[in-house]
Amino acid sequence: MANYNIEEKDSFIVLGIGIELKSDYTDYAGINKEKADFWRAVKQDGRLDTLKAIATNDYIFAVNEAVNNKMMHYAGVMTGASIPEESRVIQFPKGEYLVVKGKEKTSDELNIKLTSIAFGQALPEAKNFAYVGGPNATVEMVQQNGLVYGEMWIPVVRK
Repeated sequence: MANYNIEEKDSFIVLGIGIELKSDYTDYAGINKEKADFWRAVKQDGRLDTLKAIATNDYIFAVNEAVNNKMMHYAGVMTGASIPEESRVIQFPKGEYLVVKGKEKTSDELNIKLTSIAFGQALPEAKNFAYVGGPNATVEMVQQNGLVYGEMWIPVVRK
């Protein structure tokens, strides 16, 4: 049984820098490699630091969103500012969210773990709720004692 909560959240905006994921949506190893390579690149080339500099809090978002029939993945932050680089304003709706909490040694491991629990266990167990699309995100909240703590946020509706 997955450990999750259903929480009410106000609408919020994440400014993200992203890539199109080319792997088939059932190729989890391929998707995870693409995401890990992307995160490594945005950390090394300074794009993540650029986002962090304009963030309104310390949260780092790994956002998944379908855009024009493409699987997109973004590194993002909550902010009202903009940046000159190619970016996307991602609107998360007000409403109920399935929330899975966790901790891991790295951001990549946290993202993989939370996504697996959320989509593989929690959503199937949440019989009164359904994910009907829209952006979802792994939210890296704090690094402490060598671990990364965070949550997966998936907008849901009552069945």
